[in-house]
Amino acid sequence: MSERLPAHLEISGLIRLAESNGGSAMVLNKGERDAGTVLIVTMFRGRDARLFERMPQLDGTRPFIVTKSQDTENPHDFSGYLERRQSQDPDIWVLEVDIDDPERFIALLPR
Repeated sequence: MSERLPAHLEISGLIRLAESNGGSAMVLNKGERDAGTVLIVTMFRGRDARLFERMPQLDGTRPFIVTKSQDTENPHDFSGYLERRQSQDPDIWVLEVDIDDPERFIALLPR
């Protein structure tokens, strides 16, 4: 049996964590209920979007790492990147979290 939490439960927990820390969260794309990959888009007041994905490390941990940042001069590049990821992997979950100090929020997440 896998130790991994089903994706829909992880998403629910992330939403509650964001809300309990004064933020808001919204599912932008629903993926496969149990085994979908979870991506987190963080921002503060709708600005400075950053995409976090889990990246396996040599020590066995799987922390969320920044893989894409919104370019202020070309903001459509970020949304285009998300659309391409969703079309490549229909099982992917995308959660948008608008919260003060997004890095602190990500640091609260289990590795």
